Amino acid sequence: MAHVEHLKELYGLPVFHFPEASAAPADLPRPETVAWRIATGVYDAEETWGEVFARFCATVDTTEVRALVVGPWEEAYESSSSKVLEALLAARDRLPALRALFLGDLTYEEAEISWITQADVSPLLAGFPALEEFGVRGSQGLRFPALRHDALRALALESGGLPADVVRGVGASELPALEHLDLWLGTSWYGADSEAADLEPILSGDRLPNLRHLALRNSEIQDEVAAAVASAPVVARLEVLDLSMGTLGDEGAVALLGGQPLTHLKKLDLHHNYLSDPVRQRLTETLGAAGVEIDLDPDGAEEEEDEDEGTVERYVAVGE
Repeated sequence: MAHVEHLKELYGLPVFHFPEASAAPADLPRPETVAWRIATGVYDAEETWGEVFARFCATVDTTEVRALVVGPWEEAYESSSSKVLEALLAARDRLPALRALFLGDLTYEEAEISWITQADVSPLLAGFPALEEFGVRGSQGLRFPALRHDALRALALESGGLPADVVRGVGASELPALEHLDLWLGTSWYGADSEAADLEPILSGDRLPNLRHLALRNSEIQDEVAAAVASAPVVARLEVLDLSMGTLGDEGAVALLGGQPLTHLKKLDLHHNYLSDPVRQRLTETLGAAGVEIDLDPDGAEEEEDEDEGTVERYVAVGE
């Protein structure tokens, strides 16, 4: 099982961790030159996240801040991000230059991805109409009702199990500027209950006229997703298609090869897969030879045999 890592950059800016209150005074970078990571301890926190953020606002010229990374808040494994959202929204007039926001930059040592408790994030997008990049990690309690946002260029929802109503909410949203969409669909073990049919509004591309990079990954139904993508209208305008991190097998890959041409793509990412050598060779000969950069993994993922059940199991890269 793969693990997620802390963000190293956001909006093209290196992530800088805002110092703890007990840390020795240090020279801070200019506000516009970094993505500021605001975090507290998940366990036995010395400050609440709101207190750290208030100290940040009192220390840094927030009118110049372009990117924020929300790290752990206290007891994020059972306390939702709602208070974080409230603090951000209360400070929106002090953040006129904010263009990128990532909510939930936690690793498994702080809280497993399936433990991170989120909330309805749509008020953030309504409150920051100039936001261009928005990302969320964790899907417990996550809500994303259909909305319209005219500036958003990149949206990422990282999860071990994305609820179907969130997938449908994204699909029903009007996002005319969106270029990059990244959904980690996950596994039913951790809350995923969407079907390939739920992706149809996204795959039609009707509400996403500028989409160029589509990632539908980390899914236990990756073969079904691949089959739906094979005939999806949106694919013709893509530069990058990412179906990685899931349970993709020969069935899904053959469906891709038998669907619409993919030779216009700059990159096809299928890493962490369960493909046989003959199908790998077909993909390389058909797409790699046409100039498509294709990531197949040197060895792929390994199936695991359940001796008690007499079955072979496939796993997504990021679940718990």
